[in-house]
Amino acid sequence: MPINIEEQAKIEEILESGDAPRLPVEPELAPPLNAKLEAFLQFRKLAKNSANHTIRAYRSDIVQFLGYLQAHPDVGADGLKNLSRIHVRAFLADLHQGNFKRTSLARKLAAIRAFCKWGIRQGYLETDPTLGVQPIKQEKLLPEFLREGEIQQLLDAPDINTADGMRDKALMELLYASGIRAGEAHGLDISDLNLSAEEILIRHGKGGKERVAFIGNAAIQAIRNYLHYARPEFALKNQGKPDPAVFLNRFGRRLSDRGIRRTFDKYFQIASERLKTTPHTLRHSFATHLLEHGADLRVVQELLGHANLVTTQIYTHVSMEHMMEVYNKSHPRAEGNT
Repeated sequence: MPINIEEQAKIEEILESGDAPRLPVEPELAPPLNAKLEAFLQFRKLAKNSANHTIRAYRSDIVQFLGYLQAHPDVGADGLKNLSRIHVRAFLADLHQGNFKRTSLARKLAAIRAFCKWGIRQGYLETDPTLGVQPIKQEKLLPEFLREGEIQQLLDAPDINTADGMRDKALMELLYASGIRAGEAHGLDISDLNLSAEEILIRHGKGGKERVAFIGNAAIQAIRNYLHYARPEFALKNQGKPDPAVFLNRFGRRLSDRGIRRTFDKYFQIASERLKTTPHTLRHSFATHLLEHGADLRVVQELLGHANLVTTQIYTHVSMEHMMEVYNKSHPRAEGNT
Protein backbone atom coordinates (compact mmCIF):
# COMPACT_ATOMS: atom_id res chain seq x y z
CA MET A 1 0.00 0.00 0.00
CA PRO A 2 1.71 3.26 -1.11
CA ILE A 3 1.93 6.06 1.42
CA ASN A 4 -0.62 8.83 0.80
CA ILE A 5 0.05 12.59 0.83
CA GLU A 6 -1.86 13.19 4.06
CA GLU A 7 0.08 10.50 5.94
CA GLN A 8 3.38 11.80 4.55
CA ALA A 9 2.55 15.31 5.78
CA LYS A 10 1.73 14.01 9.28
CA ILE A 11 4.96 11.99 9.41
CA GLU A 12 7.00 15.03 8.38
CA GLU A 13 5.16 17.09 11.01
CA ILE A 14 6.14 14.59 13.71
CA LEU A 15 9.77 14.51 12.55
CA GLU A 16 10.09 18.28 12.33
CA SER A 17 8.27 19.11 15.57
CA GLY A 18 10.28 20.17 18.58
CA ASP A 19 8.71 17.31 20.52
CA ALA A 20 9.99 14.61 18.18
CA PRO A 21 12.14 12.15 20.19
CA ARG A 22 15.74 11.54 19.22
CA LEU A 23 15.72 7.75 19.42
CA PRO A 24 17.52 6.92 22.68
CA VAL A 25 18.99 3.45 22.45
CA GLU A 26 17.69 2.35 25.87
CA PRO A 27 14.97 4.79 27.04
CA GLU A 28 13.34 4.38 30.42
CA LEU A 29 9.80 3.19 29.83
CA ALA A 30 6.82 4.17 31.93
CA PRO A 31 5.56 1.24 34.08
CA PRO A 32 2.46 0.46 31.92
CA LEU A 33 4.52 0.18 28.73
CA ASN A 34 7.34 -1.68 30.47
CA ALA A 35 4.83 -4.22 31.82
CA LYS A 36 3.54 -4.84 28.29
CA LEU A 37 7.08 -5.25 26.99
CA GLU A 38 7.97 -7.82 29.67
CA ALA A 39 4.74 -9.74 29.04
CA PHE A 40 5.49 -9.83 25.31
CA LEU A 41 9.04 -11.10 25.88
CA GLN A 42 7.74 -13.77 28.26
CA PHE A 43 5.27 -14.84 25.56
CA ARG A 44 8.06 -15.09 22.96
CA LYS A 45 10.20 -17.14 25.32
CA LEU A 46 7.57 -19.56 26.60
CA ALA A 47 5.02 -19.84 23.79
CA LYS A 48 7.29 -19.29 20.78
CA ASN A 49 10.46 -20.83 22.23
CA SER A 50 12.55 -17.92 20.93
CA ALA A 51 16.30 -18.18 21.52
CA ASN A 52 17.96 -15.94 24.11
CA HIS A 53 19.69 -13.78 21.50
CA THR A 54 16.34 -13.34 19.72
CA ILE A 55 14.74 -12.21 22.98
CA ARG A 56 17.57 -9.70 23.49
CA ALA A 57 17.06 -8.33 19.97
CA TYR A 58 13.30 -8.03 20.53
CA ARG A 59 13.89 -6.20 23.80
CA SER A 60 16.31 -3.71 22.23
CA ASP A 61 14.06 -2.97 19.24
CA ILE A 62 10.74 -2.77 21.12
CA VAL A 63 12.21 -0.63 23.93
CA GLN A 64 13.43 1.85 21.32
CA PHE A 65 10.04 1.90 19.59
CA LEU A 66 8.03 2.27 22.81
CA GLY A 67 10.40 4.96 24.06
CA TYR A 68 9.76 6.83 20.83
CA LEU A 69 6.00 6.46 21.24
CA GLN A 70 5.72 7.54 24.86
CA ALA A 71 7.19 10.94 23.92
CA HIS A 72 4.16 11.61 21.72
CA PRO A 73 1.19 13.14 23.58
CA ASP A 74 -1.31 11.46 21.25
CA VAL A 75 -0.02 8.02 22.23
CA GLY A 76 1.20 8.62 25.75
CA ALA A 77 2.80 6.37 28.31
CA ASP A 78 -0.32 4.61 29.60
CA GLY A 79 -1.43 2.59 26.62
CA LEU A 80 -1.33 1.86 22.91
CA LYS A 81 -4.91 2.53 21.86
CA ASN A 82 -3.99 5.56 19.73
CA LEU A 83 -1.02 3.89 18.04
CA SER A 84 -1.37 4.17 14.27
CA ARG A 85 0.47 3.39 11.07
CA ILE A 86 1.67 6.99 10.99
CA HIS A 87 3.64 6.46 14.21
CA VAL A 88 5.27 3.29 12.85
CA ARG A 89 6.25 5.05 9.64
CA ALA A 90 7.51 8.11 11.49
CA PHE A 91 9.67 5.89 13.70
CA LEU A 92 11.17 4.14 10.69
CA ALA A 93 11.67 7.44 8.86
CA ASP A 94 13.56 8.83 11.86
CA LEU A 95 15.75 5.74 11.92
CA HIS A 96 16.41 6.18 8.22
CA GLN A 97 17.43 9.79 8.78
CA GLY A 98 19.77 8.50 11.49
CA ASN A 99 21.56 6.40 8.83
CA PHE A 100 20.49 3.04 10.23
CA LYS A 101 21.23 0.18 7.85
CA ARG A 102 18.39 -1.45 5.96
CA THR A 103 19.04 -4.72 7.77
CA SER A 104 18.50 -2.94 11.09
CA LEU A 105 15.32 -1.25 9.83
CA ALA A 106 13.95 -4.57 8.60
CA ARG A 107 14.70 -6.27 11.92
CA LYS A 108 13.04 -3.48 13.89
CA LEU A 109 9.95 -3.54 11.68
CA ALA A 110 9.69 -7.32 12.11
CA ALA A 111 9.91 -6.91 15.90
CA ILE A 112 7.23 -4.20 15.84
CA ARG A 113 4.94 -6.43 13.73
CA ALA A 114 5.31 -9.30 16.20
CA PHE A 115 4.65 -6.99 19.16
CA CYS A 116 1.56 -5.47 17.55
CA LYS A 117 0.06 -8.86 16.64
CA TRP A 118 0.52 -9.91 20.26
CA GLY A 119 -0.96 -6.58 21.41
CA ILE A 120 -4.13 -7.19 19.38
CA ARG A 121 -4.60 -10.64 20.93
CA GLN A 122 -4.15 -9.11 24.38
CA GLY A 123 -6.66 -6.34 23.66
CA TYR A 124 -4.11 -3.51 23.88
CA LEU A 125 -4.59 -2.62 20.21
CA GLU A 126 -7.81 -2.55 18.19
CA THR A 127 -6.14 -2.69 14.76
CA ASP A 128 -2.67 -3.60 13.51
CA PRO A 129 -0.73 -0.34 12.87
CA THR A 130 1.85 -2.18 10.79
CA LEU A 131 -0.66 -3.14 8.09
CA GLY A 132 0.20 -1.21 4.93
CA VAL A 133 3.77 -0.49 6.07
CA GLN A 134 5.92 -1.67 3.21
CA PRO A 135 8.67 -4.22 3.95
CA ILE A 136 12.18 -2.79 3.96
CA LYS A 137 13.89 -3.66 0.70
CA GLN A 138 17.16 -5.42 1.35
CA GLU A 139 20.36 -5.25 -0.61
CA LYS A 140 21.15 -8.73 -1.88
CA LEU A 141 24.63 -9.27 -0.51
CA LEU A 142 26.33 -12.62 -0.82
CA PRO A 143 27.93 -13.93 2.38
CA GLU A 144 31.68 -13.40 2.61
CA PHE A 145 33.94 -16.37 3.15
CA LEU A 146 37.59 -17.15 3.62
CA ARG A 147 39.57 -19.02 1.01
CA GLU A 148 41.06 -22.31 2.12
CA GLY A 149 44.56 -20.86 2.46
CA GLU A 150 43.19 -18.03 4.61
CA ILE A 151 41.36 -20.56 6.79
CA GLN A 152 44.65 -22.35 7.39
CA GLN A 153 46.33 -19.08 8.39
CA LEU A 154 43.51 -18.30 10.83
CA LEU A 155 43.57 -21.75 12.43
CA ASP A 156 47.36 -21.63 12.79
CA ALA A 157 47.33 -18.16 14.38
CA PRO A 158 46.72 -19.02 18.08
CA ASP A 159 49.76 -19.75 20.26
CA ILE A 160 48.98 -23.27 21.45
CA ASN A 161 51.68 -23.04 24.12
CA THR A 162 49.25 -20.95 26.16
CA ALA A 163 45.87 -21.84 27.67
CA ASP A 164 44.17 -18.98 25.79
CA GLY A 165 45.73 -20.10 22.54
CA MET A 166 44.66 -23.74 23.00
CA ARG A 167 41.10 -22.63 23.73
CA ASP A 168 41.01 -20.27 20.74
CA LYS A 169 42.43 -22.93 18.45
CA ALA A 170 39.85 -25.48 19.62
CA LEU A 171 37.02 -22.97 19.23
CA MET A 172 37.94 -21.94 15.68
CA GLU A 173 38.64 -25.52 14.56
CA LEU A 174 35.24 -26.51 15.91
CA LEU A 175 33.38 -23.66 14.19
CA TYR A 176 34.98 -24.37 10.83
CA ALA A 177 34.63 -28.15 11.12
CA SER A 178 30.97 -28.10 12.12
CA GLY A 179 29.54 -24.86 10.71
CA ILE A 180 27.73 -24.15 13.98
CA ARG A 181 26.84 -20.61 15.07
CA ALA A 182 28.75 -18.67 17.74
CA GLY A 183 25.68 -18.82 20.00
CA GLU A 184 25.59 -22.60 19.61
CA ALA A 185 29.27 -22.88 20.55
CA HIS A 186 28.55 -20.65 23.54
CA GLY A 187 25.81 -23.07 24.68
CA LEU A 188 27.88 -26.25 24.36
CA ASP A 189 28.36 -28.31 27.53
CA ILE A 190 30.91 -31.07 28.10
CA SER A 191 28.07 -33.59 28.01
CA ASP A 192 27.22 -32.49 24.44
CA LEU A 193 30.55 -33.74 23.11
CA ASN A 194 30.90 -37.23 21.67
CA LEU A 195 34.41 -37.04 20.29
CA SER A 196 34.79 -40.79 19.76
CA ALA A 197 31.79 -40.67 17.40
CA GLU A 198 32.99 -37.36 15.87
CA GLU A 199 29.70 -35.70 16.86
CA ILE A 200 28.42 -32.84 18.98
CA LEU A 201 24.86 -32.28 20.14
CA ILE A 202 23.45 -28.80 19.54
CA ARG A 203 20.74 -28.43 22.18
CA HIS A 204 20.17 -24.70 21.77
CA GLY A 205 19.95 -24.23 18.01
CA LYS A 206 18.02 -21.49 16.25
CA GLY A 207 14.35 -21.75 17.16
CA GLY A 208 15.21 -24.05 20.07
CA LYS A 209 15.79 -27.03 17.76
CA GLU A 210 18.20 -29.84 18.56
CA ARG A 211 20.49 -31.32 15.95
CA VAL A 212 23.72 -33.27 15.65
CA ALA A 213 26.78 -31.64 14.06
CA PHE A 214 29.85 -33.49 12.82
CA ILE A 215 33.51 -32.68 13.37
CA GLY A 216 36.69 -34.01 11.83
CA ASN A 217 40.06 -35.17 13.12
CA ALA A 218 41.73 -31.75 13.25
CA ALA A 219 38.95 -30.28 15.38
CA ILE A 220 38.80 -33.36 17.62
CA GLN A 221 42.53 -33.19 18.32
CA ALA A 222 42.38 -29.46 19.09
CA ILE A 223 39.42 -29.94 21.42
CA ARG A 224 41.10 -32.85 23.22
CA ASN A 225 44.25 -30.81 23.75
CA TYR A 226 42.19 -27.93 25.13
CA LEU A 227 40.13 -30.19 27.44
CA HIS A 228 43.22 -31.96 28.78
CA TYR A 229 45.66 -29.07 29.21
CA ALA A 230 43.88 -25.70 29.15
CA ARG A 231 40.31 -26.08 30.39
CA PRO A 232 41.33 -27.36 33.85
CA GLU A 233 43.48 -24.24 34.22
CA PHE A 234 40.46 -22.01 33.47
CA ALA A 235 38.17 -24.09 35.69
CA LEU A 236 40.42 -23.53 38.72
CA LYS A 237 39.68 -19.80 38.51
CA ASN A 238 35.99 -20.40 39.23
CA GLN A 239 35.43 -20.18 42.99
CA GLY A 240 31.76 -21.12 42.78
CA LYS A 241 29.86 -24.03 41.27
CA PRO A 242 31.82 -25.68 38.41
CA ASP A 243 30.60 -24.56 35.01
CA PRO A 244 29.62 -27.37 32.59
CA ALA A 245 30.45 -25.26 29.51
CA VAL A 246 33.01 -26.51 27.02
CA PHE A 247 34.56 -23.09 26.49
CA LEU A 248 35.49 -21.13 29.61
CA ASN A 249 36.73 -17.58 30.10
CA ARG A 250 39.58 -16.48 32.35
CA PHE A 251 37.24 -16.56 35.36
CA GLY A 252 36.34 -20.20 34.76
CA ARG A 253 32.82 -19.39 33.55
CA ARG A 254 31.08 -19.96 30.24
CA LEU A 255 32.66 -17.95 27.44
CA SER A 256 30.03 -15.43 26.26
CA ASP A 257 28.93 -14.73 22.68
CA ARG A 258 30.82 -11.45 22.94
CA GLY A 259 33.90 -13.25 24.22
CA ILE A 260 33.79 -15.58 21.21
CA ARG A 261 33.62 -12.59 18.88
CA ARG A 262 36.51 -10.89 20.67
CA THR A 263 38.55 -14.03 20.03
CA PHE A 264 38.21 -13.41 16.30
CA ASP A 265 39.12 -9.76 16.66
CA LYS A 266 42.56 -10.92 17.81
CA TYR A 267 43.22 -13.01 14.74
CA PHE A 268 41.28 -11.65 11.76
CA GLN A 269 44.12 -9.50 10.38
CA ILE A 270 46.35 -12.55 10.28
CA ALA A 271 43.79 -14.52 8.28
CA SER A 272 42.82 -12.06 5.58
CA GLU A 273 43.46 -8.53 4.41
CA ARG A 274 40.26 -8.66 2.34
CA LEU A 275 37.67 -8.83 5.11
CA LYS A 276 37.15 -8.83 8.85
CA THR A 277 36.72 -12.37 10.11
CA THR A 278 33.85 -13.15 12.47
CA PRO A 279 32.49 -16.44 13.80
CA HIS A 280 29.86 -16.31 11.07
CA THR A 281 32.59 -16.00 8.43
CA LEU A 282 33.66 -19.53 9.38
CA ARG A 283 30.06 -20.73 9.03
CA HIS A 284 29.90 -19.17 5.54
CA SER A 285 33.28 -20.70 4.69
CA PHE A 286 32.18 -24.13 5.96
CA ALA A 287 29.13 -24.16 3.66
CA THR A 288 30.92 -22.70 0.64
CA HIS A 289 33.87 -25.10 0.83
CA LEU A 290 31.57 -28.12 1.17
CA LEU A 291 29.71 -27.14 -2.00
CA GLU A 292 32.94 -26.40 -3.86
CA HIS A 293 34.11 -29.92 -3.02
CA GLY A 294 30.91 -31.54 -4.31
CA ALA A 295 28.63 -31.79 -1.27
CA ASP A 296 24.90 -32.12 -1.93
CA LEU A 297 22.92 -28.94 -1.18
CA ARG A 298 20.39 -30.76 1.02
CA VAL A 299 23.19 -32.29 3.08
CA VAL A 300 24.65 -28.80 3.63
CA GLN A 301 21.16 -27.61 4.62
CA GLU A 302 20.95 -30.28 7.33
CA LEU A 303 24.49 -29.60 8.56
CA LEU A 304 23.75 -25.87 8.89
CA GLY A 305 20.43 -26.51 10.61
CA HIS A 306 18.47 -24.48 8.05
CA ALA A 307 14.71 -25.05 8.14
CA ASN A 308 14.34 -24.01 4.49
CA LEU A 309 16.45 -25.04 1.51
CA VAL A 310 16.07 -21.52 0.04
CA THR A 311 18.23 -20.20 2.90
CA THR A 312 21.02 -22.60 1.93
CA GLN A 313 20.81 -21.88 -1.78
CA ILE A 314 22.60 -18.55 -1.36
CA TYR A 315 25.82 -20.56 -0.99
CA THR A 316 25.43 -21.94 -4.50
CA HIS A 317 25.66 -18.35 -5.76
CA VAL A 318 28.74 -17.79 -3.61
CA SER A 319 30.32 -20.94 -5.01
CA MET A 320 29.49 -19.96 -8.61
CA GLU A 321 30.99 -16.49 -8.12
CA HIS A 322 34.17 -18.05 -6.76
CA MET A 323 34.40 -20.48 -9.68
CA MET A 324 33.96 -17.59 -12.13
CA GLU A 325 36.70 -15.65 -10.33
CA VAL A 326 39.07 -18.64 -10.58
CA TYR A 327 38.16 -19.11 -14.24
CA ASN A 328 38.81 -15.46 -15.12
CA LYS A 329 42.17 -15.52 -13.36
CA SER A 330 43.29 -18.88 -14.70
CA HIS A 331 42.03 -19.37 -18.26
CA PRO A 332 44.43 -17.92 -20.84
CA ARG A 333 41.58 -16.63 -23.02
CA ALA A 334 39.41 -15.25 -20.22
CA GLU A 335 38.88 -11.53 -19.80
CA GLY A 336 42.08 -9.77 -18.75
CA ASN A 337 44.32 -12.68 -19.75
CA THR A 338 44.42 -12.06 -23.49
